[in-house]
Amino acid sequence: MNRLPALCRSNPRYLNQTFIRRLNIIALRREDKSRWERRVALTPDDVSKLIKETGVKIYVQPCNKRVFSNERYEQAGAVIQEDISTADVIMGIKEVPTKNLIPNKTHIFFSHTHKGQRYNMNMLQDILDKKIRLIDYELMTNEEKKRLVLFGTHAGYAGMIDGLHGLGLRLLGLGYNTSFMHIAMSHSYKSLDSAISSVKNVGESITAEGLPKDLGPMTFVFTGSGNVSNGAQEIFRHLPHEYIDAKDLKECVSTPHNYNNKKIYGCQIKLQDYLVHKNLGRFISKSDYYANPDEYECEFHTKIAPYTTMLIHGSYWNTQYPRLLTNEHLRAIQADPSNKNRLLAIADISCDINGALEFLSHSTTIDDPFYYVDAVNNQEHKNDEGKGTQIMAVDILPTEIPLESSKHFSKSLYPFMNDLINGNIDQNSVLSRATIAKDGKLTDPHTDLYNLLPKNDSLISTLESRKSKKKILLLGSGFVAKPLVDYLSKQEDLSLIIASNMQAEALALTHGNQDIETVDLDVNNKEKLSNLVQGADIVVSLIPAPFHPIVAETCITHKKNMVTASYISPEMKALDERAKQAGITILNEIGVDPGIDHLSAMKIIDEVKAEGGEVTSFISWCGGLPAPEDSGVPLGYKFSWSPRGTLTAALNDARFWMNGKHHEIPGEKLLKSHFPTVTIYPGLVFEGFANRDSLSYINTYGLAPLETKSAMFRGTLRYKGFSDLMYSFYKLGFLDTNAEKSKYLTWSDFLDHKLFGSHDNEPTEASRVSAIADKLNLSKNHQMVEKVVDALKWLSLMPDSNTPLASSLIPSTANTSTSLDTFCSLLQQKLRYNQGERDLLVLHHDFGIKLKNGEERTKTSTLVSLGSLDTYTAMAQLVGLPAAIATEMIVRGKIKDTGILAPTLPHIYNPILQSLDNKGIKIVENTINNRGMKGNLSWNGSGIWE
Repeated sequence: MNRLPALCRSNPRYLNQTFIRRLNIIALRREDKSRWERRVALTPDDVSKLIKETGVKIYVQPCNKRVFSNERYEQAGAVIQEDISTADVIMGIKEVPTKNLIPNKTHIFFSHTHKGQRYNMNMLQDILDKKIRLIDYELMTNEEKKRLVLFGTHAGYAGMIDGLHGLGLRLLGLGYNTSFMHIAMSHSYKSLDSAISSVKNVGESITAEGLPKDLGPMTFVFTGSGNVSNGAQEIFRHLPHEYIDAKDLKECVSTPHNYNNKKIYGCQIKLQDYLVHKNLGRFISKSDYYANPDEYECEFHTKIAPYTTMLIHGSYWNTQYPRLLTNEHLRAIQADPSNKNRLLAIADISCDINGALEFLSHSTTIDDPFYYVDAVNNQEHKNDEGKGTQIMAVDILPTEIPLESSKHFSKSLYPFMNDLINGNIDQNSVLSRATIAKDGKLTDPHTDLYNLLPKNDSLISTLESRKSKKKILLLGSGFVAKPLVDYLSKQEDLSLIIASNMQAEALALTHGNQDIETVDLDVNNKEKLSNLVQGADIVVSLIPAPFHPIVAETCITHKKNMVTASYISPEMKALDERAKQAGITILNEIGVDPGIDHLSAMKIIDEVKAEGGEVTSFISWCGGLPAPEDSGVPLGYKFSWSPRGTLTAALNDARFWMNGKHHEIPGEKLLKSHFPTVTIYPGLVFEGFANRDSLSYINTYGLAPLETKSAMFRGTLRYKGFSDLMYSFYKLGFLDTNAEKSKYLTWSDFLDHKLFGSHDNEPTEASRVSAIADKLNLSKNHQMVEKVVDALKWLSLMPDSNTPLASSLIPSTANTSTSLDTFCSLLQQKLRYNQGERDLLVLHHDFGIKLKNGEERTKTSTLVSLGSLDTYTAMAQLVGLPAAIATEMIVRGKIKDTGILAPTLPHIYNPILQSLDNKGIKIVENTINNRGMKGNLSWNGSGIWE
């Protein structure tokens, strides 16, 4: 057993030296989160100083994009080497990939974990598993909780510079050439000084030439009073300016004849400028507001925003505080003509997604820093000439000026390095406060993060986690439920209850997961349904559509949100106002069709509008089919569930607009009036038929008026031959929905009854063929009659079938009240998917587009998905996954619209499309110069029928 020599055990000096030797190597890791990340935690000068003062060895991973070269660090005394596994302390800036987290080390970086950021919980779990001490720069504070090691001022510098660059682009888009066009993005300058020099030059130009008088007084409003706001204002002060009080903003803008267009009016607002107590109608004090934020309301949208040209947002916000601007506030401001040229741009340096600025839907990147929010039309776009407010929300601003920001950061970090090296981390109050994890455990201030970790061995934490989880009630356990259950059950802060009248199915969905509950439920049991809904946070209804209004009524009563994948029926639509009054979201039509068809259509339609173009035609096709290799059956079709819906859909009346004219097809003629050739790709050709009422989508998609369109059409895809064969079945009476009393012993009895009615003699094959030809009004030798006979034999409806059922006897359950239901029971047996068979889903939109310059184009959006033998069918995945993603969005507060909704709004469809893309569900968009499908479609059928 190794032991310390006696001298060491008795001499504290030697004990301390032992500690120093244990922490005698520091490593600076190479940043790998973003190609733009060029900052460093310690500069070469501070590395040199640290080595000389402490004797510490410093490794630096080689990196050619770092703001300081490898040679500079080598000259400072550091060792340049790839392997840093022997270092005691590993320092960086951004998060570390789990594969690069080295066990039993001290890692120091901005971990973005202490607020419970879900995207970094796997990393935090890995840190605990590897017994890493995690120190977070963001938590290095003094006793008053003021941050000591930060880039805030430099975020303000870069944010202001980038914001001015963006403002120049916005003004140019509106038709104004300004000096702001001569300010580039921060990263374009060699140094901060050169960037400031450029701003000064612009200032001199404004002083000499002024800004366009049409713009009125140009006002810049700054929120916050910390480093971010101070940095932004430091840049602003290099422009000709005059600061005014918030109370004078309105007068400044409302009396433009008194203003000077050779300077910019700045205003740093305080809390009392826009917050009032709900009961007293005035601001009491900062301390009262921080103690009781829910008792205050924000009047920024009336007192400040309408008189602001550019907002530079740099203040702290969390969910306890009222928002600075909501979506509705922005809509009202943009809709008011008197606010022309106001709120042209927002530089959101704080970058809180859906935070103080509710409409901030996402952070932006250095490569793509700006987008626009048109709240009036509920659109986001990137057209500098379009309507709306420009948003800049780059979330790594300081790295645009890496030299100065790194020097500042290194200087503020250096005072704590000596205690870090000497192992006095727990004794140094700043380092101790900044420690999130050590020895495989979370430190006391951060134990609540156990609730969010993917793996938690603490019983107490597990119980607390279960208590705090959001509860999702799933109604139904059919085949589309599996992807939804799998997706939601992986979210650690969500719990799932599956309520179904098929308990075996429900239990199978849990995969033995003890955290998923199953409950037996008949939806008609309103008391039990009410109790389940009352205990949930959101309800997902995957039961048959006729039951949705019952569920929705219950959700309204208990003020619970709801999601369905079904069409919005008239009964559901009638609940819109009551749902709004209850303040709940009932999101419908979020499967594939309807669902992904809406998402992909609205994306392109909104993009075209945002670019000043017009959608002149819309043609959409969708079909769920067997994979080609499994389609060698009558109809070229198979069923995953009851065939009744598919069969009745082929009998619906259809209305559509094609070639600039209104067309209607009655249900009894729909199949024989099919579209014989529908070409998605040269190697993917189908037939199809019109799908119900296409004209209603003119309003759903915001494409009115109809008369200005050449086409408005939605259709259903099938393999060639489907329509004629199904029409033959219709002619034979198989799709008859009238009640009948006849009971059949065999399947051929069913056919014979349809062909001959009551009969005494046993029919022969010849007599059956003759009767079939008569029913179809075709000659016995017609090719179609032969196809029908072959199909009837395959389906065991005619004797001597080559593909018999296990028994030709009809099960008693198949003798239902209508011919349609009897036929459905046969198809459900004969045309079901077998083990090892896959399905195919095809969704295709064809848009006619007129560009702003008058040129015409065709844009297509196509999704082709094959089911997997290992996981899900295509249909199940493309119905269940969008519904699951939407459910999670509502639970997390990302969808707050109330009423009966479809997923046609940008803040709904964009995140869902992105999530689907991340899951490998790719929608391919193409722009072509020809007319696309317009003029190439006919619905005259095959010509077989009269």
